[in-house]
Amino acid sequence: MSTERAASAESTSPLVSVRDLRTWFELRQWGFLRVGSVRAVDGVSFDLGRGESVAFVGESGCGKSSLARTLLGLHRPTGGEVSFDGYRVQDLAGRDLQWYRASVGYVQQDPYGALPPFMDVRRILAEPLVVHGVTDRAERERRIRRALEEVRLGPGDAILDQFPHMLSGGQQQRVVIARALVLEPAMIIADEPVSMLDASVRVEILNLLRRIQSERSLTLAFITHDLSTVRHYADRIFVMYAGRIVEQAQVDELLEHPQHPYTQALLAAIADVDAANARRVRDVPAGEPPSLLHPPPGCRFHPRCPHAMAGTCDVRDPGMFEPRRDHLSACWLHER
Repeated sequence: MSTERAASAESTSPLVSVRDLRTWFELRQWGFLRVGSVRAVDGVSFDLGRGESVAFVGESGCGKSSLARTLLGLHRPTGGEVSFDGYRVQDLAGRDLQWYRASVGYVQQDPYGALPPFMDVRRILAEPLVVHGVTDRAERERRIRRALEEVRLGPGDAILDQFPHMLSGGQQQRVVIARALVLEPAMIIADEPVSMLDASVRVEILNLLRRIQSERSLTLAFITHDLSTVRHYADRIFVMYAGRIVEQAQVDELLEHPQHPYTQALLAAIADVDAANARRVRDVPAGEPPSLLHPPPGCRFHPRCPHAMAGTCDVRDPGMFEPRRDHLSACWLHER
């Protein structure tokens, strides 16, 4: 299978293909009475190209982290399909599953919580190599030092014997990124990678990830709620709401010409640093995201949407329309 993988990697096909993906979590009362399912990811489809940087954005609870963990294989999908480099992820087992797990790196939100406090940096970075069968100590040391240099923590001698509590928040997150890189993956999923860091450190970490992505030609998927910074590190944006993708486009196109009312609301809610605009009334829809245990019929945004059309938005589920070239929006306003 390794020869097939090498041939596949040279093709122009997407690295990741997701079709009608559903990840539902069953709820039970008293341990045995089924009361329903939380539809965290509910009918999501997209492709990710090789070397592409994308961002999945949306409010807390929209399903973006559940989507990330499903792509990582931490959640088993309820339905649909995830393909990686041409192989159906749900069908992988044994050595093939190990190959997949080595091919997709993960950068967690909380760097301190992601690092075992009883291990020094050398052991933290060596552990994934040992698990994946790199038995040669010299090779492990070479990879560890290379990863540390890539995240600007070299020379390694100064930090290899340090424990997580001895590092700053920015250094901890760099170690987390180094751990994701040490197996030389084809893709990295970063789940809110800077939300726990100071503002000045956030810029450094985002620039670091973007540089590594460019140098290694990695596919990089960011999970974030912050639309104000995605222009600086993403090529394409997917906007999620209530378990579904409601809009997608190239980053500049989407930020300058948002088509879905929910995306427009997210952009309207971005804080303005200009004090002259402090009292400006923001046109942000009232209400909360719907329950994913009992989502509303039709468009899931219609209870909060200022443009909702009775008899359409509250009854029929919108498909993806293309109001502008290569710009998709799941909104009945764009039906032609």
